[in-house]
Amino acid sequence: MDLSVIIVNYNVKYFLEQALLSVRKACAQLETEVFVVDNNSVDGSVQLVREKFPEVILIANKDNLGFSKANNQAMRIAKGRYFLLLNPDTVVEEDTFTKVVQFMDAHPQGGGLGVKMVDGKGIFLPESKRGLPTPSVAFFKIFGLSALFPKSKLFGKYHLGYLDDEEIHEIEILAGAFMLMRKEALDKVGLLDEDFFMYGEDIDLSYRIIKGGYKNYYYPKTTIIHYKGESTKKGSLNYVRIFYNAMIIFARKHFSAGRASMFSFFIQTAVYLRAIVSLAKQFVLAAALPILDLIAMGAGMFFLKNWYQNNFKAAEGLVYPQEFLTVNVPLYLFIWVASIFFAGGYDKPSRFDRVVSGVIIGTVIISAVYGFLNEEYRFSRALILLGAVWAIFSLVLIRAALRLVQNKSLSLATNKSPRLVIVGQREETDRVYMLLSKAEADINYIGYVTPEGLDGNESKLQESHLGSLQQLKEIAEIYRIDEIVFCAKDISSQKTIELMTSIGREMDYKIAPMESLSIIGSNSKNTAGDLYTVEIKFNINDKAQRRNKRIMDLALAVTMIPVLPLLFFLVRKPLGLITNLLKVLLGKRSWVGYDTKQDPSKAYNLPRIRLGVLSPLDAFPQKNMTENTVYRLNLLYAKDYELNHDLEIIFRGWRGLGD
Repeated sequence: MDLSVIIVNYNVKYFLEQALLSVRKACAQLETEVFVVDNNSVDGSVQLVREKFPEVILIANKDNLGFSKANNQAMRIAKGRYFLLLNPDTVVEEDTFTKVVQFMDAHPQGGGLGVKMVDGKGIFLPESKRGLPTPSVAFFKIFGLSALFPKSKLFGKYHLGYLDDEEIHEIEILAGAFMLMRKEALDKVGLLDEDFFMYGEDIDLSYRIIKGGYKNYYYPKTTIIHYKGESTKKGSLNYVRIFYNAMIIFARKHFSAGRASMFSFFIQTAVYLRAIVSLAKQFVLAAALPILDLIAMGAGMFFLKNWYQNNFKAAEGLVYPQEFLTVNVPLYLFIWVASIFFAGGYDKPSRFDRVVSGVIIGTVIISAVYGFLNEEYRFSRALILLGAVWAIFSLVLIRAALRLVQNKSLSLATNKSPRLVIVGQREETDRVYMLLSKAEADINYIGYVTPEGLDGNESKLQESHLGSLQQLKEIAEIYRIDEIVFCAKDISSQKTIELMTSIGREMDYKIAPMESLSIIGSNSKNTAGDLYTVEIKFNINDKAQRRNKRIMDLALAVTMIPVLPLLFFLVRKPLGLITNLLKVLLGKRSWVGYDTKQDPSKAYNLPRIRLGVLSPLDAFPQKNMTENTVYRLNLLYAKDYELNHDLEIIFRGWRGLGD
């Protein structure tokens, strides 16, 4: 047996499907075996493997054992001369396995090998080659010196930026996403250290391979796509904590006590600094636009007050007191900004209509509040209306200016549909287009590109045919294409990766696996594991809908508190009502969610929401429904969600609020 491929999977069904399809092609020239170790996924991954990949050896765990333990399960029974640990969010080229095995056969001193990796936009991933994270290397990485001087032999050792990405090199650390190892070496140095749950285990094993007398190689003569880990977002504080804690385990295991202590100090400092910087960044990003709006509207109210006073009230001898600016204006500004927020005016992408509606709603609220103010604070309704006009004008102008800076366009279009081409043979491109159409994907389909051109007569009859693969880069420029979908049935992984890297990062790329209902891509290594499955558009995923749902939950909970004694006589389980009330207030439950009583796993195929006290079933007197009917009701609830649906369910099922 030449090669044993081991993939550990956790809730990345569609990535796994694409990875296995590429692995199946890459195994054609070698004697191989493929393992999938599933760590108790709930997204249908196990069923997918059993139905579509019967040749795969499946190990279905009942718990999430982590990366090390799961890989070790397969390695203990694998029969290959080489073991390959491969992430499920990868795509390998058709000759990747053949090339790496041939290289290792020619270099018997090689214990491990990693390959060139690119992300979902074809951008080189620097973790393809890494150095040992000694205290000094970790220090330079933590405090940003490695990023400032990536090509420096002193500061750039973490990612070995001074080594040519296109040349073969001896390196120290392999990436766990693609980690090829000689079985003979593992028999000598041992398998993955199971003290590492996630991250760090690849560093530890790579280092032990070198200490065992073998060499690790970076081999860029083949390239894989690595969409970056779906399980943990790379920019999150949780990732930072898990990753650096793994570094501490590594340091305590391999460094002297003094060096390990210093390393741990740097790591802990890094975690706290990263947390502070991350929180500050999140606050600045979230608050920047509202603060800018407050400044613009506040300045406008100040000048409007003086202008209106001097031009219309001077003859009456009226001078607005200081309280207008210190009491009324701050109140108006707060109401306007709050109304814009609840109208979705601060959601991305920015929409002018939401800003305008927010200001109008705020003006109505201000006018209502105005009537309840004491006489001495009722200064002028005209200034409220003038302020609203100024608010609309200035806030739209701010967003137009921001759009001009960001997109170099003053277009007022709020949801520009991406211009898309599909690359493949006519039959497969038609299938992919039908998937997009049925899913109501927001795209502007320009046409399709074939691996080879059509003959003259045929091309005349097919206006949607844009040209051949050799013309793809030119086609993308001429038609200003935003997205390219490659049909894996017709375009090899090798050619897809080659085109991604040559066309450049300005494009979004996706791959449509053959006989699959998914189209997969990831537009940034920092938006790790972004999954584009061409399925149903769920209204419940809309930020405004989710926010309104949460506001409704809180409002209803607060309203219930004063009338709890009355509700005790109306609901079926009074004590349960108190428990549910507290859980809703704490954000652990929602008043309405999916029905999961019959088959909890069904709900996981839908967008994640809080567990509900009631469900769509509570809107019907007949509760004894088939499993398929229950699932369809859950599906429709997520797909067509509106706030009034929750209110209707609560109105009909209020006696179950304590269940």
